[in-house]
Formats: sequence, C-alpha cells, structure tokens
Amino acid sequence: MSTKLTIPELQAKVEAEEPISMITCYDYPSARIIDEAGVDIVLVGDSLAMTMLGYPNTLPATMDIMIVFARAVARACQRAFVIGDMPYMSYQVSVPEAIRNAGRFMAEAGVDAVKLEGGLTAIAAVEGIVGAGIPVMGHLGLTPQSMSAIGGYKVQGRTTDAAIALLDDALALEEAGCFAILLELIPARVAEIMREKLSIPTISIGSGPGCDGHCQIYHDAIGMFEAFTPRHAKRYVEMGTLLREAMKQFVADIKEHRYPGEEHSFKVPNDVLRAFLDYAQGR
Repeated sequence: MSTKLTIPELQAKVEAEEPISMITCYDYPSARIIDEAGVDIVLVGDSLAMTMLGYPNTLPATMDIMIVFARAVARACQRAFVIGDMPYMSYQVSVPEAIRNAGRFMAEAGVDAVKLEGGLTAIAAVEGIVGAGIPVMGHLGLTPQSMSAIGGYKVQGRTTDAAIALLDDALALEEAGCFAILLELIPARVAEIMREKLSIPTISIGSGPGCDGHCQIYHDAIGMFEAFTPRHAKRYVEMGTLLREAMKQFVADIKEHRYPGEEHSFKVPNDVLRAFLDYAQGR
C-alpha cells in the first residue's frame, strides 16, 4: 500500500519547485487509475452535477450527493490527497453549518480536506472549519457557484481593480488558514504574481503555467465531456469517441449474431443435459 500524501509533503514540493498534479474525479474506477498513475491531489468537485448527473451547472449538487461520490473516490485513493468540494449553500448560511458539513465530508466520506469558493466573504467559514481541525483549500477566480453574479463563464481579474481584489482575497485566505488555493481562469501573469506573494501552494486551472500545480477535470482530459471544451483543457485521449465506437460494434455484433459465441457460453455435463432434456420433454 502506498503512503498517503500529506499537506507538509505538498508544501515541500512547492519549496523544491516540483509541480503538483491535481485532477477532478468522481468515481471509484477512475480514481483507482488516477491514483495508480501518481496524481498528487484528487478533487471530488461539485462539477459532478454537470459531468456525471447532466445538470447545466453545479448548483444542484447537495451534501448528500457529494458524500456518495467522495466516499467512492476516497476508497480508491491509497496515495493521492483527496479533497471534497463544499457544494452550493453548504457553508454560506452560517459558520456552524459550514463546520458541520465539512465534518461530514471528513467523517462520512473519508476525504483529507475540503475546498470552498470565495475570498473575503468566505473568511469566517474558512476560519471556523480550520479551527475545527479540518484542512481547507481556497478557490478564487471563476467560481462556478457564483456564475450568475460574475456574469458567466469568463476569465476573472482582467482589470486592475479585479486583479487587486483577487490578490487581497488570496492573502486573506492564507491568513485564515487555507493550506492551498485553486486559481481558476485568471490571467497567467496575474496568477504568477499572486503565487509570488503567497507562501502556500497555488494550483492553476486555466490560470497559466506559473502556479505551483496544475489541475484538469478528468472528463475534459480524457474526452468524455463533449458539451463544451474549455480553452485551457488538454485532451490526452478521445475516450468518448472510443467508447461510442465500441458500443456501435457491440450492437452490430448482436444484430449479426457474432455475440455471444460459444466462447462466451457455459456447458453442463452430458448426463445432466440428458436428464434435463428428458424432464423438459415431459413438460
């Protein structure tokens, strides 16, 4: 059994200038493959509402849904550091509720940490959760739970005021106790400067190459989510195309009587078959 990565080990990667790999994943079979491949961090993202459940956005993901998926991923990961994504309205209502829901992730799902969106507005929740002994990753830039407020899927921090606000948010999250911050869809140079000002790891998802680590959504990386492809996503295989062709071949084999064949069937001893035939003929 591999040794689980820890927060000090992740921090040590930053100090050694060894990039951190992170991927968003939702199920046991995929998480096993990812873990065996050596990915450092696995995020069970609320994006599962879209990629796994077919919703148009992340908002329908609930704590109960997230825990089911997070539990499956956590069981698969022997080495990777697993983070549960705090879903919409699981931490915004009150600090006690935020602590309780973060605790559910740890106790019921077995994750190693939680992630939540927001900067200064989320500080109280971060402090409360960290104070309860639960590690927290921050999330700035494009924050999908606030999609309506920020005006849709677009790059954040493109004005001076917006870039300054992102840096202030990041520094506040670090001071509140976050062990790392995910930076999503931020201009590359802005993210790089933010990294220089922070002592905790910064993970880029669409925020350029200058961060301490880099994240993709698993279904984007393997070509399984075809509704749209973000500019920052790199596809390593067109798994959707491969699976579609496999299923077409499956249908064709059945229609053409190529499957199942004798090699896919089971036999009984001749004496059993004779006795069964005698019985069947008398029915």
